[in-house]
Amino acid sequence: MTTRLRVNGEPVELEVPGMRRLLDVLREDLALTGTKEGCGEGECGACSVLVDGAVVDSCLVPICQVDGASVITVEGLAREERLNALQAAFLETGGAQCGICTPGMLMAGEAFLASGAEPTDERIREAIAGNLCRCTGYTKIIDAISLAARRLGA
Repeated sequence: MTTRLRVNGEPVELEVPGMRRLLDVLREDLALTGTKEGCGEGECGACSVLVDGAVVDSCLVPICQVDGASVITVEGLAREERLNALQAAFLETGGAQCGICTPGMLMAGEAFLASGAEPTDERIREAIAGNLCRCTGYTKIIDAISLAARRLGA
């Protein structure tokens, strides 16, 4: 099956089986290994990416469902090799630990910031609720998203 989509702003055309997981296409066919596989069951959020602006678990999405869509991975957050505000805030607050959940947390945080919702701790917790962290707890992650929101004027 020929699939056409935009990945991190670039047009991509692939010849892959329609039921191949988006996660596998990103990691194996496009060499975008920032997206991690945690559980493979849609429970942990490590593989979260944005599809047309919505957070999805890429381990659950067959590539045929994103034909024509725009997909943003963690690699698509930085511009011209410079961290975006959220990535910089994660670095500053210590929100990233082992690195397995970090890409998914960044994507959930990015979607939250783009939503324009008031960045209260409760709303941030709701926004990242589908992403599990086994290292830090969530305090530093919430601090990072809050810091990025303040810097972006939210």
